Amino acid sequence: MRHSYPFLVGVTGGLGSGKSMVCHFLSKMGCALFESDRVAKELQLHDPEVILGIKSLFGSDVYSCDASGSLDLDRKKIASEVFSSSEKLLALNRLIHPKVYGEFRTAVLNARNRGIKILVKEAAILFESGGNEGLDAVVVVAADLQERVERAVQKGMGTPEEIMRRIAAQWPQEKLMDKADYVLFNRGSLDGLKKETESLYLTLLAAAESACDNL
Repeated sequence: MRHSYPFLVGVTGGLGSGKSMVCHFLSKMGCALFESDRVAKELQLHDPEVILGIKSLFGSDVYSCDASGSLDLDRKKIASEVFSSSEKLLALNRLIHPKVYGEFRTAVLNARNRGIKILVKEAAILFESGGNEGLDAVVVVAADLQERVERAVQKGMGTPEEIMRRIAAQWPQEKLMDKADYVLFNRGSLDGLKKETESLYLTLLAAAESACDNL
């Protein structure tokens, strides 16, 4: 049983599903947002333990310095390796996910101190990483496979073949939907997605208020 706000909501979905846009809308509606993937990327550039671990897994040459002297990471090389090697993917996740979880706990405390009612945790591999543990609800954003591929290609995430390999390395969308508390289907229209997200927000807000009413 919850003792106080925030109500913790995980939002996940396969590559190209539109989960980031859903999270963007939710943040505009008043939710606090914790972007697990963004935090993970920051750790890969600033956390000495993570940097050392990545060099051990993929070689020191995956890091370089840009013109300003800041550390840069060859994410395409890492993506190519982890999506063709389940062992390296598992090792990378074991290195990073505990660190991300620690950052999330800090975000929860900050949201509580600010009186935030809903904290959204966006994560591409929420269930796979165990990141759903301790959450009050999980939303899965789903979409047609072809639209997902096209959306990812438009974002410059790779060729259609590369995108399909990355999708194949993730949990099937149907499996995610089966484990979700709420499923939001992205049909490709931005206006439609916003309206669906608004409806979802009202549902989550009611659930959050009910959880606190029952303390």
